[in-house]
Amino acid sequence: MATRDNPIDIPVGDQQIAGTLVGPDRMVPGVMLVHGWDGGQQQYINRAHAIAALGCICLTFDLRGHVRHEVMRSTVTREDNLRDVLAAYDVLVGHPAVDPTAIAIVGSSYGGYLAAILTSLRPVRWLSLRVPALYRDEDWLVPKTSLVRSDLVAYRNSVVDPATNRALRACAAFRGDVLLVESEHDSMVPHQVIENYRVACAQARSLTYRLMAGADHGLSEQGMDEAYTRLLVHWMTEMVQDARAADQAAAAAKRR
Repeated sequence: MATRDNPIDIPVGDQQIAGTLVGPDRMVPGVMLVHGWDGGQQQYINRAHAIAALGCICLTFDLRGHVRHEVMRSTVTREDNLRDVLAAYDVLVGHPAVDPTAIAIVGSSYGGYLAAILTSLRPVRWLSLRVPALYRDEDWLVPKTSLVRSDLVAYRNSVVDPATNRALRACAAFRGDVLLVESEHDSMVPHQVIENYRVACAQARSLTYRLMAGADHGLSEQGMDEAYTRLLVHWMTEMVQDARAADQAAAAAKRR
């Protein structure tokens, strides 16, 4: 299936963040990809094309504090970036070819944390979290770069009750399908964080866990980025095919 890039500007208050819609021009699932801290949408364009080839429309974008809005790096908060994610979601769902009942959110690290929270604020059918980060609720409005690293490390190595954390609380309430991906040699997001997310997703319709052997947090080793893309596309293929089969069955039942 042919795909094409459509650069767009996403309004967030009185500012705009850059995005790129990738996909065919018909009613299809929508997939939003959220990059991590120090990342950007260009890291996800190839991945977006691979998913769009399944018959989806994909949206990548730059969180404020990055790329066009690098000047905000020292002041941007999680509240600011959550607003970015919400604005991007609304643009994606507003696309005339996107099925609003078939939305997937794909997030990595900081983007995974924001993606989890998004599920409590907007309808999401599929949630993919690669090495999702975790932060205390208490410092929600503290600029991201001002967080105390030692405290963050201690928090991420602790067992966290879903009721006490916004992202985990959202996962506990999520009833869609989840893909949870861990890197074996992750120095940023320890195994305990992944375990906290896994426990929180107990009520999900399905939970697929994958450990990427030999991978670090940023998938910097040769071939790891491509391996993750293959893993993600395989999972999305299964999800989209299952959804289409269910829709066809429902339509056939109505005709009877």
